[in-house]
Amino acid sequence: MKRKVVICGVDTASLPRLTGEQSRQLLLSIKAGNKQDRNYFIMCNMRLVLSVVQRYAGKGNIEDLFQIGCVGLIKSVDNFNTDLNVRFSTYAVPMIIGEIRRFLRESNSMRVSRGIRDVAYKALHTREQMERETGNEVTLEEVAEQLSLPVYKVVYCLDAISDTVSLSDNVYNSDEDSATLQDQLFDNRISENVWAENVTLQQALDSLNERERDIVMRRYFQDKTQVEVSGEIGLSQAQVSRLEKNAVTHLRQSMS
Repeated sequence: MKRKVVICGVDTASLPRLTGEQSRQLLLSIKAGNKQDRNYFIMCNMRLVLSVVQRYAGKGNIEDLFQIGCVGLIKSVDNFNTDLNVRFSTYAVPMIIGEIRRFLRESNSMRVSRGIRDVAYKALHTREQMERETGNEVTLEEVAEQLSLPVYKVVYCLDAISDTVSLSDNVYNSDEDSATLQDQLFDNRISENVWAENVTLQQALDSLNERERDIVMRRYFQDKTQVEVSGEIGLSQAQVSRLEKNAVTHLRQSMS
């Protein structure tokens, strides 16, 4: 049974599906200038937009994100090179993601100078391009070298366009207690040594492997962002995020 999803007046479950050969023929027709086939092909591929939009649920109005994603889909159709042996979805999904990310960054209430945004977008584009070409995750050092920029500048610009959060956002919540980001703000009366004196926490930290412990110490004791940690230890932000999540889960289990 098909799952019915109606968004912006479009019932995605009713959209026609194309075989690989049908897609190839339509793309060739579009390249030759057939506007009717272009419109039909765009409609058939709106499911790609929906699959991407679902990743950003909660970060914006879902219908706005769908419309922005459709802009990325249209750009993909208009710029796709049929001479390359690449599936259309492989090319289109990063384009759709890029449009949505750009929309979310530019609609951010914190204003960032155009120069900083330009460097950040160039760094993101360069990293995506390098990872597509090599098939491997690329470090910020490699991106900075490719752009002929110091690493600290790339880190600073990427950090400047990262998503903002509210100080009232919950970082912990249970039936009996909760804590917000504001509760975690640095207090000169609480030093790293005081935290270390908590035997349970210290034992839990000692049970982490060296890399996870290093990331936790930088993030929660030195108050550094994931982008800063990424630049300092030579891992991608995605790797830092994954290791941090694993470490925090392990700490919670050890201290429960």
